[in-house]
Amino acid sequence: MKKLFLSAFMLLGLAFSAQAQDISKNALGLRIGDNDGFGGEISYQRGIGSNNRLEFDLGWRNSKDVDALKLVGLYQWVWNIEGGFNWYAGLGAGIGSWSYDKNGFSDSGTFALVAGDLGIEYNFQEAPFQLSLDIRPEFYLNNSGDNQFREDSFGPDIALGIRYRF
Repeated sequence: MKKLFLSAFMLLGLAFSAQAQDISKNALGLRIGDNDGFGGEISYQRGIGSNNRLEFDLGWRNSKDVDALKLVGLYQWVWNIEGGFNWYAGLGAGIGSWSYDKNGFSDSGTFALVAGDLGIEYNFQEAPFQLSLDIRPEFYLNNSGDNQFREDSFGPDIALGIRYRF
C-alpha cells in the first residue's frame, strides 16, 4: 500500500510539473468588457514564478450620468493547455469610487470588492502579444443602505484582453 501511495504521489507530481511553464515576466494592455459600465481597463500582469502571476486592472467610466473608477488586483495560477494556449484561475480584491448626477439628483460613494477569475489565453509565438477571454465574478462588500453602487452586490465581469508581453 505504501508503494502504491508513493507511486501515485510521484505520478501526480510529474503531471503537475509537466503542466508548469514559463509565463511572461510582464504584460501590458487593455481588458475590454462591460461590468457596471466599466467598458475598458488598463491591465498589467507581472509574472512571479513559472506558473503564477499578479494582475492589476484599472477601470474607468466617464458617461453623461455616471463617473466611476475601479482598481482590482488578482493572484493567478496559470496552466499550459498546449502550444500557446493557457488557462488560468485567480482570486483578488479591489476598491473604487463612483458619482451619479442626473436631473438635479446627485450621489456618490466608494466600494470594496472581492473577485474570482477564470479564463483562457493564447500567447502568440511569432509576436509578443497575448489574447485572453475571462470571467470575473465580483462581490461588492460595502453595498447597503442609500449609498449603493449596485442593487444586488454582484457583478459578473466578462472581458476580452489584449496585452503586449515583455
